[in-house]
Amino acid sequence: MKLVPSILVATFFLALTGCSSTQSLQEYYVDNSENPNFLSLDLPVSLLNMENAELTDSQRKAFESLRKLNLLAFKKTEANSSEFQTEKTRVRSILKSNKFIELMKINTSYGRATITYLGDDDAIDEVVIYGDNDDKGFMLVRILGDDMNPAQMVQFLQALEKSDYKGEGLEKIGELIKG
Repeated sequence: MKLVPSILVATFFLALTGCSSTQSLQEYYVDNSENPNFLSLDLPVSLLNMENAELTDSQRKAFESLRKLNLLAFKKTEANSSEFQTEKTRVRSILKSNKFIELMKINTSYGRATITYLGDDDAIDEVVIYGDNDDKGFMLVRILGDDMNPAQMVQFLQALEKSDYKGEGLEKIGELIKG
């Protein structure tokens, strides 16, 4: 009967090693939402004031597929410089997991950014925009939705640029970026 304990030990070991030790992006948001180095905002899509905007059918469909926006920003200071490096590495590790598909990388005078997504090519459930600047910190924006279509999202973003949305409700982000 020594076989039964051996099988139980082997099963337990496989169960432990089969579980992912990588933190999810959602867990990362929750774990850091109360951290004083972070600014955390959950924004309703209604904040974009697009309900009465003149949108094409595909732009309207893209807008209606959005649910909410989550923002998490780390403001770097001299006092938290080492924590900034640790957190930046942690976020990059989460985004490099095989769940996220990279859409593009952007390098600007303001810093580096990547846009990734979760879901299928024609039915995206989450878009993540991550940007960092070694002097100011980093920002994560999660765009959550239901079966978002990439082509429609591009059209929607073009419509958003033409809208009368002036960034209402995003003052804290502006303060963070200004330093």
